[in-house]
Amino acid sequence: MEKNSSFCFSNLSSNLPITCLITFITIFLHRVLNVIYRTGKPLGKRVSPQRPLSTLIVLGSGGHTAEMINLLLVLRKERFTPRFYIAAATDNMSLQKALVLENSLADSSETKGLSAEFMQIYRSREVGQSYVTSVWTTLVAMAHALWLMIKIRPQVVLCNGPGTCIPLCVIAFFFKVVGIRWSSIFYVESIARVKRLSLSGLLLYKLRIADQFFVQWPQLQRKYPRAHYVGCLM
Repeated sequence: MEKNSSFCFSNLSSNLPITCLITFITIFLHRVLNVIYRTGKPLGKRVSPQRPLSTLIVLGSGGHTAEMINLLLVLRKERFTPRFYIAAATDNMSLQKALVLENSLADSSETKGLSAEFMQIYRSREVGQSYVTSVWTTLVAMAHALWLMIKIRPQVVLCNGPGTCIPLCVIAFFFKVVGIRWSSIFYVESIARVKRLSLSGLLLYKLRIADQFFVQWPQLQRKYPRAHYVGCLM
């Protein structure tokens, strides 16, 4: 009898880690599916219509920043505040353009007192960098993105295509799953994308990470039906 009891206890002990792992994976997958289901739906009572929303704005080199600045010009500044601008560590020009925009807003009487911060993030991979060395730089970039997201904890993430938005959006989605913060992710595909999405856009669309996905060409909306056609924003 003692041997049988001992055998049963030993069996139970050996199966306990597996049971806990299965339970954890089940709960995590349930949370992921729940977040995907709720993604894109109205926030309801969670956010007051008058309450300011901390907003993370991801900038990219070249035309990405020009498009984002045009988008920000029509944004309700008093609603989306404070604003946190993030660009790649090697992209100083984008942050300078954002600073010029914020200075012009500060000079206007209706936006006095609004705050903005400017930050940089490591790139996962530089142009021409080998894939072997990019493994390390990607891990560093993810760790840096995690630190920034913990620091900012934005309610809104606004991006339009630069690769630097991917780790930030993935971490924002993870925060939703574990219940740290619900960040609504708004992705606006670049006007340069006429027939197909950029790699960043395709990842956020296929993985259902973005709450709202906007395109600027009608043929893109027909190809990707969950996207919203908003016309040309430039």
